[in-house]
Amino acid sequence: MRDWLVHIKRNEHASLQTQIREALVTGILDGQLARDEPIPSTRKMAKNLGVSRNTVVLAYQGMLDDGYLIARERSGYYVSDKALEGPAFSRPRRAPRAATAAQGSVGWEGRILKHPAAQENISKPLDWQSYPYPFIYGQVDHTLFPIAEWRECARQALGRKWLGSWTNDTWAFDDPLLVEQVRRRILPRRGIMAGEDEILITLGAQNALYLLTSLMVDDKTRVAMEDPGFPDMRNLFRLKTENVAPIPVDEHGLSINEALAQSDLVFTTPSHQFPTTVTMPLERRLELLKLASQCNFVIIEDDYEFETNYVNEPCPALKSLDDDGRVIYVGSLSKTLFPGLRLGFLVGPKTLVAEARALRRLMVRHAPNNNQRTAALFLSLGHHDTLIRRLHRAYRTRWEIMGAALETYMPASTRIPSFGGTSFWVKGRDGLDTEVLASAAAAKGILIEPGRINFGTPSPPRNYFRLAFSSIEDKRIEPGVKLLAQTIDDGVTRA
Repeated sequence: MRDWLVHIKRNEHASLQTQIREALVTGILDGQLARDEPIPSTRKMAKNLGVSRNTVVLAYQGMLDDGYLIARERSGYYVSDKALEGPAFSRPRRAPRAATAAQGSVGWEGRILKHPAAQENISKPLDWQSYPYPFIYGQVDHTLFPIAEWRECARQALGRKWLGSWTNDTWAFDDPLLVEQVRRRILPRRGIMAGEDEILITLGAQNALYLLTSLMVDDKTRVAMEDPGFPDMRNLFRLKTENVAPIPVDEHGLSINEALAQSDLVFTTPSHQFPTTVTMPLERRLELLKLASQCNFVIIEDDYEFETNYVNEPCPALKSLDDDGRVIYVGSLSKTLFPGLRLGFLVGPKTLVAEARALRRLMVRHAPNNNQRTAALFLSLGHHDTLIRRLHRAYRTRWEIMGAALETYMPASTRIPSFGGTSFWVKGRDGLDTEVLASAAAAKGILIEPGRINFGTPSPPRNYFRLAFSSIEDKRIEPGVKLLAQTIDDGVTRA
């Protein structure tokens, strides 16, 4: 056994036992350890690595149980013959070739018919938590999440009682408990009543939007969306059609105009407009629904922050006012649970939901059953409601701190979001390039989101940006805004 095969790091997230096992298994499967090769004794391995012998014993025992090692009395541990059996070792090995060799003469550029990689998307650093002032949208404050309650729900979901519900392939079907929780607990808060066959669980709201555009948009479809608006939705539309009309947003949300009337499909975020945060009043909602009926277009309502209204009484969802069956409702559990969960849902007429279910089956079959059942238990046991109340208190405090800080250091740059939510839409002074600002701010530990990417019109304004507060500590908001204002005053202007 060569000592260099095993390396452990004390600051790794994986346990020492896991690291030892991983190193040995990798050595076996990669062919670095041959059949019947001896492995150091537990005592020697523990001494070499500077860990307790029990840690090594447990790692070895697990590998014995799984057939990677065998133990010989008075001799020690050896690589098992069975560990090297199977498809991975049934073919001759060959040296890896350079990645570029695989390109050859295939001519991939001509074979790929869509180029989503060429589209511009919102970009955020994966190591955002290492920045002192992370004013970025869509992330969560881990200190607010009830990890013990979630862990208990996961334990129950993975128990024998529901073994079949999460180990089985359920084809195109969803966890009935989660569908019931969405139908009885979440949707009624938005004024929506729906049957089980009108609800589809998706891999986040993004999956729902992809399914809908795939089913309803082709190169002849005329679509309209808010400007500024959700960049991912604009990119989805543009993969399907060139007929994308940007509709201006005013102080009441999506404007009602002639371009809207000429559309086949309209996308809107009425409860909390993305990214300006304005809320569409009831009168505008009724006007939009009336126009949809008169001009025969359908509406996708993205209610992406439906659980973060902690300021005013909630305005009913557009879907709840729809007597004509023209509104498709999309929601997500990401903003109250965590974005990595990837669970969302869509609500629409059962004919559309049936087609979306069939298309989802061709893509991913269904969302992971273990995640669905864990989330369903979390909802049914009241943990979700408790979490919402906790988030409301925390977000209300941060909303007030950020509003006061912006008024102090960047007066008249924003309107206070009347809905609440988790972000502010800020207008910088004329001539400010917020992409240049973002780079300069990041060098000082401040993360902001430049606003240009949210606009779909040519020559968009460059002096808007978004400041989010869902993942930043209360005490860091005011000094972060102050430092950002100082960065602007230092002369960051158009590049």
